[in-house]
Amino acid sequence: MSGRNLRLWTAITAATLLVPIGCGFDADGAVARSATESDTGDPTTDDPAPSTPSTTRDAPTPPPTTSREAPTTRSRTTTRNPATFELPVLPTGLPVVANGVAPPTEGAALAVTDVLVESRAGVVRVTYVFTGNGMPGWNVRYVDSAVLDGSGDTLDVPGESVLEVSLSGVGYPFDTGIAPYGGPNPRPGTGFVTEVHLMPAFEGRTQSVVGLANEPRPAAVTTAVDPVRVVVEIQP
Repeated sequence: MSGRNLRLWTAITAATLLVPIGCGFDADGAVARSATESDTGDPTTDDPAPSTPSTTRDAPTPPPTTSREAPTTRSRTTTRNPATFELPVLPTGLPVVANGVAPPTEGAALAVTDVLVESRAGVVRVTYVFTGNGMPGWNVRYVDSAVLDGSGDTLDVPGESVLEVSLSGVGYPFDTGIAPYGGPNPRPGTGFVTEVHLMPAFEGRTQSVVGLANEPRPAAVTTAVDPVRVVVEIQP
């Protein structure tokens, strides 16, 4: 090959190699990115690429709620005084006896066979002991005077006040076959109790009268068994 032809071939070869580089194509024929093109934006601007619209819908915004304060309730505290020391009084001014009324059990057939009067730490207990079937009832209250069942006579009881004890569920001796109380009557008292009277059974009841040396005092009624008893406890 002549020297001229060799120089021409060399020039053509060099031009051929420079064409892809100058036109911006890579070796595979793909368009080369400009050095100023952002990975996420437009090649000529710095704006970010448009975001892809979301395919999920936003949850609806709940309506505003209005909080209401609960109505204020006033608490009431009730304090009850011990029944053994302070009791309500009747319109007559006489105190109410705690547990002062109770009915007998059905079919009760009893007799009062003993009366006990005891004083412990100033508290006087009058105990009525029963023999027979069932449990007795009672009605215990303060009265202005001792009026006897059946006859209506007034019994003179020493002291300033009178406590009447009416015991129910009691039968006549010829019905129950039980001999009633046959001890001292009236029964001598102790402490501020002057004496205790016990009347014979009358129409299913036995009446008892308790004399107190002073004004009416708070009292309460309880029961016990073995033997069956009704206990009247009087505070000093």
